[in-house]
Amino acid sequence: MHTVIVGPGPLAPEDVVAVAREGAPVALSEEARSAIKAARTHVEALAASEEPVYGVSTGFGALATRHIPPEKRVELQRSLVRSHAAGTGPQVEDEVVRALMLLRLSTMAKGHCGVRLETAEAYAALLNAGLTPVVGEYGSLGCSGDLAPLSHCALAVMGEGEVTDRSGVVRPAADALREHGITPVVLHEKEGLALINGTDGMLGMLVLALHDLQALLDTADLAAAMSIEGQLGTDQVFSEELMALRPHPGQATSAAHLRVLLAGSEIVASHRHGDGVVQDAYSLRCTPQVHGAARDTLDHAAQVAARELASAIDNPSVLADGRVSSHGNFHGAPLAYVADFLAIAVADVAGISERRTDRFLDVARNRGLPPFLAGDPGVDSGAMIAQYTQAALVSELKRLAVPASVDSIPSSAMQEDHVSMGWAAARKLRRSVDALTRVLAIEIMVAARGLDLRAPLTPAPMTGAALRTLREHVPGPGPDRFLAPEIDATVTLVRTHTLRPRLGTGPAQEAAR
Repeated sequence: MHTVIVGPGPLAPEDVVAVAREGAPVALSEEARSAIKAARTHVEALAASEEPVYGVSTGFGALATRHIPPEKRVELQRSLVRSHAAGTGPQVEDEVVRALMLLRLSTMAKGHCGVRLETAEAYAALLNAGLTPVVGEYGSLGCSGDLAPLSHCALAVMGEGEVTDRSGVVRPAADALREHGITPVVLHEKEGLALINGTDGMLGMLVLALHDLQALLDTADLAAAMSIEGQLGTDQVFSEELMALRPHPGQATSAAHLRVLLAGSEIVASHRHGDGVVQDAYSLRCTPQVHGAARDTLDHAAQVAARELASAIDNPSVLADGRVSSHGNFHGAPLAYVADFLAIAVADVAGISERRTDRFLDVARNRGLPPFLAGDPGVDSGAMIAQYTQAALVSELKRLAVPASVDSIPSSAMQEDHVSMGWAAARKLRRSVDALTRVLAIEIMVAARGLDLRAPLTPAPMTGAALRTLREHVPGPGPDRFLAPEIDATVTLVRTHTLRPRLGTGPAQEAAR
């Protein structure tokens, strides 16, 4: 596994995923070390000055008017972290916390925080030791950054609070740090504030969601192709000529995927002429328009994430000339908006998937298949209740699509009177990604049964390959069986990208047509 080098430049999204999910080790570059030391020199000069500087020699938030004498400043930073580590609720997933810590380290490496080098190195040491601070789900308003979640991480670096080790056991941070030879950090001027004032939690969750959704949208195209094929739909509405009339890039991509996925299908060819069907239903015919709009939304969100990965989020920030200036760059609005936008797109992709599934089960619309794709309709219920599960998930996704970013609630004695709710937006986006995974799995499971029932006609090579992979884990049509394990097995195949088709729009794919 490669070591992720953290420098002044932006982290690559794939490196965030590698550290968060795969435990890839991290190291600070020499450029980062130099930048951290240079910024710290400026902070120490200001700390020695008689002039009050926010974050260095004053209180915080609504208490920023109080000047703090030098002998109280270590206590000031320690008290800040302890008091702000006020999260509660279910434990946040380790991958989210690891992403958060890596992104905070990345901001330190840009040389605008003013922390000491040993403080940055402590973050790298915790990541490399597999020690993940315990963070509660509730506590961040997404303005002044993710204060409570980041404070729980800073608390662990101080040797306080709790961490989860590699085996998943929750332990006192002091004991875990001692076992791994990590010296707890005693925070100096500005360091406490620098460790907790960032958008790292919401950004980490956004980067992880973008990674998952890239694969899920490819899988959504596969699921749609299997449904179109199994319901005797046409592929002619996805032609390149028709897509060029409305040149949205995502639409063109999804349509190209559908052409490739359906190429060579005996089932599609069997009714290409003279079947009497003038138009397919919207849930079949408009797939590239819906999936494509989601792809374009994903691209927009990825641009915002890329800008944030290149950012140094802190307040105040140490500038190149040595000034320490306050500002509002910690406000999470850019991330909150796109997390909400993605939740809307995810809900719609799931909604059209459920509609395609439902058509399979209705004997009046499934073009010759048995009711509910049951083995012995009446005795057997087939996939009837699988669609109920899908419908419940889609309804939940609609609730999750309600924006968090339109809300705000004042805090800190009205000093922080407008907040982003970006953490909440990112949390519900994670739940949306999980629900979409389950919805697509059910569509694939039902569509596969429909394709089996079209025998002796064979599906396209690519949809057929997905069908064969699924059949290694989930049996085909027959009498009713315990359905939940089959749904869960398909969910695992989707979540692990096992069913994700190898797609593209280059010459090889065009030749396949």
